[in-house]
Amino acid sequence: MPVYVKETADRCLHCKVPMCQKGCPVHTDIPQVITLFQENKLREAGKMLFENNPMSLVCSIVCDHNRQCRGNCVLGKKNAPINFSVIEQFISDAYFDSMELEKKPPKGKKAAVIGGGPAGITVAFKLVAAGYDVTIFEGRDDIGGVLRYGIPDFRLPRSICDRYRSKLLECGVKIRPNTVIGGSLEINNLFRDGYSAVFVGTGVWRSKTLGIKGESLPNVHYSMDFLMNPNGYNLGENVAIIGMGNAAMDVARVALRHGSRHVTLYARSKRVTASPHEFSYAQLEGAEMVFGKAITEITEEGPVFKTAIFDENDRVVGYEDELDYVKSDSTVISISNGPKNKLILTTPGLEANEQGLLITDENCMTTVEGVFAAGDVVQGANTVVNAVEEAKRASDGMIRYLESL
Repeated sequence: MPVYVKETADRCLHCKVPMCQKGCPVHTDIPQVITLFQENKLREAGKMLFENNPMSLVCSIVCDHNRQCRGNCVLGKKNAPINFSVIEQFISDAYFDSMELEKKPPKGKKAAVIGGGPAGITVAFKLVAAGYDVTIFEGRDDIGGVLRYGIPDFRLPRSICDRYRSKLLECGVKIRPNTVIGGSLEINNLFRDGYSAVFVGTGVWRSKTLGIKGESLPNVHYSMDFLMNPNGYNLGENVAIIGMGNAAMDVARVALRHGSRHVTLYARSKRVTASPHEFSYAQLEGAEMVFGKAITEITEEGPVFKTAIFDENDRVVGYEDELDYVKSDSTVISISNGPKNKLILTTPGLEANEQGLLITDENCMTTVEGVFAAGDVVQGANTVVNAVEEAKRASDGMIRYLESL
């Protein structure tokens, strides 16, 4: 065991009112996990973490801990806060592969999970543990969703997704890859074939456009497309990225690692939506940040911007008359993503809001009976742990629904 993991645990004050737990979206019982760890009860600690959050191995790596557990630690008021993520990662990594999922007796009912991302994986584990026959319908070659196809390998090793696939199969979950529901098969076909309930966790994979001239040029790309397969792109030496979110930071870091020499991110305002952690790493690796640039057009030479004028509160109050022509070999647009609409078009009664996100009730059931949804396809682009939190509620709703049949 790395010495710093034990030293980190030994610094915990075991607060009676643990603010770290309140800061966690899935309310992990951090003091109790640390207590079990200190008592050398590693399996018990791992079991507690997994049952509360089946994606704990992932969340320990990719969560924005500075805004959650670590950022709410009371020690941080005067000293360095507890970095619980290193403890969580050590425990989860040691426990996961040897874990034997406790399963209730078979219920004799089948449930379908559409999408093998964080929400779908969470629901699959919860339902199979409850005794249901679960099949994941994955539209790509392998499960993982954004974990495999959106987050760079240097941030989250693909091997972790492979371990999740192996564990799901070991637990009895069936996986059908390269199967898009809403194409040749529709949700109605799943009910026809004996599935009693369906979960939709298809995420947000449709890149949002800027709606400006030049987006169809060959030197213009979208962040999600690039991150899915960066080896298929030659961005050149000079890259302009439109956006300041986590995906934009990932694009910058991947581009630099693939040979681009000058990578610059542009934003209209002075607001950064990426986590401070990801922002600082992008800067550390050489990315430049330029604020107050509103893109108006993209040419074959690069993007064209209006320069913003800010007031004393850093609000945009106007723009300078002269346009700023930036030379770049490629322009990558990274301004968020929305859901694809195949399921809505092929499922009578399935309703979405004006953003195309599925409408659900307090049990996470959609407007079609027996069809549940959670994660980004309901919330919009969000974090892994937020998808898990909602997926847990969806699995509870599905179990109640299945028990009522």
